[in-house]
Amino acid sequence: MTPDRHDPEGAIAEAAGAYSNWGRWGEDDRLGTLNFLDGAKRREGAALVRRGVSFSLSQRFDMDGPQKGWRRRTNPVHTMLDTGTDAALGNQGFPHGIGGADDVITMPLQCSTQWDGLGHIFDHGKAWNGRPAEKVVTSDGDLVTGIEHMAPHVAGRGVLLDVGRVIGTDGSGAEAGSGGELPDGFAVTEEHLTATAEAHGVRVGRGDIVVVRTGQLARARREGWGDYAGGPAPGLSFTAAGWLHRTEIAAIATDTWGFEVRPNEFEHAFQPLHQVAIPHIGLLIGEMWDLDALAEDCAADGVYEFWLTAAPLPVTGAVGSPVNPIAVK
Repeated sequence: MTPDRHDPEGAIAEAAGAYSNWGRWGEDDRLGTLNFLDGAKRREGAALVRRGVSFSLSQRFDMDGPQKGWRRRTNPVHTMLDTGTDAALGNQGFPHGIGGADDVITMPLQCSTQWDGLGHIFDHGKAWNGRPAEKVVTSDGDLVTGIEHMAPHVAGRGVLLDVGRVIGTDGSGAEAGSGGELPDGFAVTEEHLTATAEAHGVRVGRGDIVVVRTGQLARARREGWGDYAGGPAPGLSFTAAGWLHRTEIAAIATDTWGFEVRPNEFEHAFQPLHQVAIPHIGLLIGEMWDLDALAEDCAADGVYEFWLTAAPLPVTGAVGSPVNPIAVK
């Protein structure tokens, strides 16, 4: 059933009620859908390594990133504290000729390739598992579901759904050839996800870490960042909430800034799928992942499943984290 685009509040409430995982893993749960990713699933994922070829699914963290300052999100600022010049001039005060370099980086935790933690989004003042938002995340950070609790768990079977290649075009409006891209504003439905999985000959199920390529990052690389951070984008349809819940996947990530389609499918709405997926389903969501090289390899060998490790930095109390996901085939 297609939600009423004039009633985001009603659609969100209906989906939240239908797809809630509150209490599923106990009142003290901190992991949400990562509970689906167990030891057996990790053994299954590890067994997928055949060739030993690996791919980083992260963008580079530097000043040339996509951010434009929305909600004080900036690109990473990298500063040297000690340099080779200091060492050569003998300014470091070390004995017997030893010298070194040191550096520091300053950045919002969600300015590039990253995970959204369970404390990132609330629904009417409720955080994951029905907890009061004001008691979960304070000025001291996320006191309950800080992303550090997820750090040991995000490793298992990865599945690529290259919707851009299967459903999209080549970037000029022609049928998808090498790569493939979805246009901005394209809503990826359950039917698109299912058709893509069938085209790849892969199944999606409990405990999987799913990565969805739309091709928008490839377009941004070709044409410039533009409004990549926060502007129009392809992404998951709000109607895919049922699929996200029913498949029992552990996590999902896309090559876009906001995971869901933008503009959103309702009038006067902002990220309604987040409002269901994070606080109600308990789903770990990744954004701004670089899936292009992996997608080329998957298309070449016809294998769309792999070992994937993508641990967040265990920043105590953080509601998001940079990540360098590694896919191994």
